Amino acid sequence: MALFSRRNRTADAAPAESAVTTLDVDPALAALTGDYLVDAAHSSIGFTVRHAMVTNVRGSFARHEGTLHLDGRDPARSTASIDVEIASVSTGIADRDAHLLGSDFFDAELYPRMTFRSTSAARVGADTYRISGDLTIKDVTRPLSIDLEFTGSATDVYGNERVGFEGSAEILRSDWGLTWNAALEAGGVMVSDKVKLTFDISAIKQA
Repeated sequence: MALFSRRNRTADAAPAESAVTTLDVDPALAALTGDYLVDAAHSSIGFTVRHAMVTNVRGSFARHEGTLHLDGRDPARSTASIDVEIASVSTGIADRDAHLLGSDFFDAELYPRMTFRSTSAARVGADTYRISGDLTIKDVTRPLSIDLEFTGSATDVYGNERVGFEGSAEILRSDWGLTWNAALEAGGVMVSDKVKLTFDISAIKQA
């Protein structure tokens, strides 16, 4: 959720041996440097989890907000902060959503928000980036790394400068205290421990 190309440093900002010359910087990427707000109406944060060992259940969170600082020259200076409202979870089945919000899973009344705060970022491919940070669910904070593809930038019909990213990460839900399960007669469990998180982010540059 940040743009992780390299940034040109002055002598005052970094030692001479770590300076990046202008030859190393893509001007198009450098121009995207700035602060952004995640456009929740055109972004999605979702998840996929195996159900009864045979199929996948997919869900998403309708209400979330985030801020990004993108640095088109230096990946280490890009940051992201995301807050998700747990009560906005939707899997398409009302009874299942109610179960997720209850004490067996998210316990949303006590823990209404899930948050991610970045701690580092790096470029790992031509258009692929990795942002690492702290994911907090139910007051449990653990590290998480998310691999993202930069999907492009554009000016929309209202004059907003936009950037896009999409990617995913896998977690074990039990690491965050989401341990409810039920055994199946034929073996295995009702809900897998492994969960795939998915991100499709559109963000608008701020003045």
